[in-house]
Amino acid sequence: MKKRTLLATVALTALLAACGKNEPAATTAAPDAAPAPVAATKLVVGLDDNFPPMGFRDEKNQLVGFDIDMANEVAKRANIEVEFKPIDWNAKEAELLGKRVDALWNGLTILEARKEKILFSDPYMVNKQIIIVKAGSPIKGKADMAGKVVGAQEGSSAVTAMEKDTELHKQFKETKLFGDNIAALMDLETGRLDVVVVDEVVGRYLVNKKPDNYTVLSDDFGTEDYGVGFRKDDEATRNKVNDVLTEMKKDGKAAEIAQKWFGADVIKH
Repeated sequence: MKKRTLLATVALTALLAACGKNEPAATTAAPDAAPAPVAATKLVVGLDDNFPPMGFRDEKNQLVGFDIDMANEVAKRANIEVEFKPIDWNAKEAELLGKRVDALWNGLTILEARKEKILFSDPYMVNKQIIIVKAGSPIKGKADMAGKVVGAQEGSSAVTAMEKDTELHKQFKETKLFGDNIAALMDLETGRLDVVVVDEVVGRYLVNKKPDNYTVLSDDFGTEDYGVGFRKDDEATRNKVNDVLTEMKKDGKAAEIAQKWFGADVIKH
């Protein structure tokens, strides 16, 4: 009886094993895929609020300017809430990476060194670093800057542009850095500076307010592109802003805003 019982048990085990082979293999549930990044619904824009005509305060202390108008139009079309937050422009990367602002939009030059930390939009504007002297100055070109006191805004691309011209830069008597370009031009007017190097969009706007006081030289420190800066991990928001900027270039709205502030279409198409 024990032998028969053992044989029956073996047969039943084999039958169950055979049946098991025909059942679908158990599957291990895959972990939920990470959700795709989405664009922000609110954008805190960091800016220098003393950088006319890109972003500055009017006589009513309201933030106005070319980049303010551009950002507001993008936000409206993209259905994004926008908040403008004045920051120390010299600490702009720390403000962005520390998530105290979500974007840098205030005449921000696209530089290879900045690309290491900042994700840029497509260029929307071309700019030059121009050289401004006091009216009647004997300085007629870049070569005449040797031995002179040169001013620029601290943390600006004007400083970077001058430093690239190493041979000339080391011949300056002194490079003085200022919190803003208005202060630099005031020192130029009073004779404490010989030269100011500044973004063309800002420099020409300020010079046009006192055209008899300043001269813009024909030489410059090179051209550059402006873009909007985002954190590296915020590609979704960057792409959304890019799409709207492209739309504004095509339908003429960007050119309309440029005409308002510069009297010309300075948009990079």
